Amino acid sequence: MRSAAVVGTGLIGTSVALALSRRGVAVFLDDADTTAARTAEALGAGSLAAPEQPVDVAVLAVPPARVGTVLKSCQERGLAHAYTDVASVKARPYRDVLRAACDPARYVGGHPLAGGERSGPLAARADLFEGRLWVLTPVEPADRAALNQVLELVALCGATPVIMDAAAHDRAVALTSHAPHLMSSLTAARLAEADGEDIRVSGQGLRDVTRIAAGEPGLWGDILEANAEAVADVLEACADDLRRTVAALRALHGADGGARRQAAADLQEILRRGRRGAGRVPSKHGARPAEFATVPVAVPDQPGALARLFAAVSEAGVNIEDVSIEHAVDQPTGLVELVVERSSTEEVRRLLDARGWTARDRTPAASRG
Repeated sequence: MRSAAVVGTGLIGTSVALALSRRGVAVFLDDADTTAARTAEALGAGSLAAPEQPVDVAVLAVPPARVGTVLKSCQERGLAHAYTDVASVKARPYRDVLRAACDPARYVGGHPLAGGERSGPLAARADLFEGRLWVLTPVEPADRAALNQVLELVALCGATPVIMDAAAHDRAVALTSHAPHLMSSLTAARLAEADGEDIRVSGQGLRDVTRIAAGEPGLWGDILEANAEAVADVLEACADDLRRTVAALRALHGADGGARRQAAADLQEILRRGRRGAGRVPSKHGARPAEFATVPVAVPDQPGALARLFAAVSEAGVNIEDVSIEHAVDQPTGLVELVVERSSTEEVRRLLDARGWTARDRTPAASRG
């Protein structure tokens, strides 16, 4: 691939442009928001000049509801030989493409499974897609050359392509992304008018649950509208569980001993199901859950402590696949969770113990508030 166009210079579009520019691709930027476009250009994402000839591939980094009209405009002016988008919903954009009388053969639906709470070009990173899955939803009659161009684009961004049916993709992300975002928002909404003293008594658990609720409401409104039915199905099942959970909690304060025991059993079942579900979430993006394990380590609040920890692990020849850090400013130690290959867990613990580090048990770490 020698050239590409990126239409839409928000977080995802600018990150794609930065990744391609880093690999030597000539990138042309286009955005109705001229401030965002100029910012992306200043970051080195590409050029605002119009391409003199059709580029190899155009990336439409626009909301789901605009994919059809933007694709129509781009194809009419001959912007590219192949086209893809990055919308997190796939069935509706394709229907809009057909309604807009576009050429569907040269369009390959796409969805990189990456993002962040911050939006706009200043939040973009060239490595945003490294090691992430990138779903592609080609529909017959798909042009083989167009699909190959989009596959090359995914590879240049460092992502792993996954081919899916558009409807199956939308059902999957309703479960793994869209409904969880709404659940996070519902939890965070309880805090909007809460007493400040109540919020002060919070820990990492609250930050973990509400983190994604900080996403831009306008963008998420578009996403949820485009995948409303599938998200509603997931939330309806959650609502059934919630009703049973509320009933169990109320029953715990009843006078009937048998009802209390049944309520306690119902709560335990919900908690066990939750734990089983959490265990199926990959520790590393795109990997099978069984491949990795987490080693929590207590780290003192001292200069260079993290560097010494990482150096100790590297001595064992073990790669740290991911890392998370929990630390309060008024605490003398923090908790660092190292994600490593499961087969390396005991070796890492043994080496850390020998170096004087405190490797904690995983279960207590998971139960903290």
